[in-house]
Amino acid sequence: MPEKPSEREDEYFARQEYERRKKAEEEKHKKLAEEEKKRLKELHFMRCPKCGMDLIEIDYKGTKIDKCSGCEGVWLDAGELDSVAKMEKTGIDKLFGVFRR
Repeated sequence: MPEKPSEREDEYFARQEYERRKKAEEEKHKKLAEEEKKRLKELHFMRCPKCGMDLIEIDYKGTKIDKCSGCEGVWLDAGELDSVAKMEKTGIDKLFGVFRR
């Protein structure tokens, strides 16, 4: 006749089962998060964060600057603000002259 597992064995196997299920759920959440991130990127790519209209990308001296076709907001990606900040005043004036009407 098989012996009944001890309480410690039950606890061990329950913990193992919990860890296995927890890991599976984390993987599922990670995959969903990646899919959601991809979906949002596709939905919002080159759209104004303020009004949602299309952004027009302008390359000025190697710095790509985005301007909204609706509200005319000017948007900079990571690192682009540093590039603009390093320009001389005349360079910045010329840059913003590109956007004037």
